[in-house]
Amino acid sequence: MQELELLAEADERAREYLTGIEQRPPFPDQAARDGLAVFAEALSDHGQDAAETLRMLDIHGSPATTASNGPRYFGFVIGAALPAAAAAERLMLAWDQCASSYDNSPVSATIERIAALWLLDVLDLPRESAVGFGTSATACTLACLSAARRVLLARQGWDFDRDGLFGAPEIKVVVSETVHITVRKALRLLGFGTARLIVVPVDAHGRIDADRLPSLDEKTILCLQAGEVNTGEFDPFTPLIEAAGKANAWVHVDGAFGLWARASSRRALTEGIEGADSWTTDGHKWLNTPYDGAVAICRDAEALAQAMNADAVYATASGDAQKNLTLEFSRRARGIPIWAALRTLGRAGVAELVDRHCDEAAWLADRLRKGGFDVLNRVVLNQVLVRCGDDERTAQVRQTVLDTGAGWFGNTVWQGRPAFRISLSSWRTRHEDVARLADALVAAAGG
Repeated sequence: MQELELLAEADERAREYLTGIEQRPPFPDQAARDGLAVFAEALSDHGQDAAETLRMLDIHGSPATTASNGPRYFGFVIGAALPAAAAAERLMLAWDQCASSYDNSPVSATIERIAALWLLDVLDLPRESAVGFGTSATACTLACLSAARRVLLARQGWDFDRDGLFGAPEIKVVVSETVHITVRKALRLLGFGTARLIVVPVDAHGRIDADRLPSLDEKTILCLQAGEVNTGEFDPFTPLIEAAGKANAWVHVDGAFGLWARASSRRALTEGIEGADSWTTDGHKWLNTPYDGAVAICRDAEALAQAMNADAVYATASGDAQKNLTLEFSRRARGIPIWAALRTLGRAGVAELVDRHCDEAAWLADRLRKGGFDVLNRVVLNQVLVRCGDDERTAQVRQTVLDTGAGWFGNTVWQGRPAFRISLSSWRTRHEDVARLADALVAAAGG
């Protein structure tokens, strides 16, 4: 089969998949998962037919997908791919650009630069900031915290690029008791050591208790949260960032999904966040772009560009080239689907998307309370944290609902006990989908 015929068949199979997305179970059944055994074949010596490879992928792979691109997936704040963003991704794959710099891809560099400006606009963050489009919150946090450490050491007269960390002044890191695992992972990879992190207690909602913030100084990185992973709550940014500013410390905000509240009627939750030094967020969560699209934002553009610099004698570029703002040298233009989503939605569309999910989360929480459930959070955003009686009953009710296909949502632990967490973030999710989930939960609990 010729290249264009193969691509046409792939497009047709993709259309068929999306046509049935609303009828697909949120999680594949056992038969579909068992069907994946067909992929456990030996690598052939001479290769196999491309069309047959595609058919195999669709026939045996498609049934075993989680329907995270559908309306009844309520796990992990995974947004379905907006049509405009998904279409941009398909065209971008055909271009097959190495989007490291303008010389490698003028179109990628131009559109990603515009996407960066639009992001700073819609999130209302300092317009002079650098914006790097990376793979994930983990990768983008690595970039931001690398820049933070490098700057703080430079202020102490230490040349990190030349001398590394041996003998360097110690940089302290202060994190929340509920800090996200991706931040912990990034800090561990950077060599800070989990036992050396200074952990601040949180209040009943999972926010840093500002009254118990330890002393900060000019050798401190303070990591804050916009959207605690279970409760959706926000650290009290104003007093915390003011304290860090007085100490000349660096403030990084993990806003993987919560930072998007700033573009909605829930903006007040983010008051003071613009005073931080760096931020991370994801496009593939609440902006509903295809997966593998995250953002590192750094107020000091030069600091990020120097920390991530990847210039070589055969490939030099400007400071704002994406290879000089992210971990990757060879990279795809992850900012293009983000540009497509922002251009299609506009400010009003982004606000409506965020507000609709927050409103639906509040409705669901109210319905579950009336149905006898323990809703453990205040539901200030799109997260509904739930228990149903004792731990065993909570697990039983969740599994019963998953078995009905009314929705998929994950387990979690809150304050030392099991719970489950329902996240609303898909543009496909309508009120009837949320109501169906609520009905199934109440029925499973015997209400």
